[in-house]
Amino acid sequence: MEICTFNSNGWNEHKWRGAGSSGDDDAACFGDRGRLEAVGLAYHVVFGQNGLTAYERKNRDARTLDEQLKSLQHENELLKGHVDRLKDDPDAIEHQAREELHYTRPGEVIYTLPATSGAATTPSKTAPQR
Repeated sequence: MEICTFNSNGWNEHKWRGAGSSGDDDAACFGDRGRLEAVGLAYHVVFGQNGLTAYERKNRDARTLDEQLKSLQHENELLKGHVDRLKDDPDAIEHQAREELHYTRPGEVIYTLPATSGAATTPSKTAPQR
């Protein structure tokens, strides 16, 4: 049976034991230093620069970007349809000019109302004074 040990320089030394040696010698391959290296390796696999946490974060970012891409593609299709209508439909051109540029036909008058605030005011119900 072969036993792994470390010398003073940190190199593995392999020693052969006879068939009658105890199975506890296998633990010598994973001494304190080996356990520490295993813990360090496990930490690096999970939390390292390209570890599992980075992998999950990149997957989450990829899903978010895919959703944004789908949304932008949908918006792009809507805008293409709007452009096509403006190219071909005179009523769509007129509607756009009226909405954005406030164009009117001869004889029309545009009334602009003041913007209302979010809180509507109600008249108070007090009795008139005499």
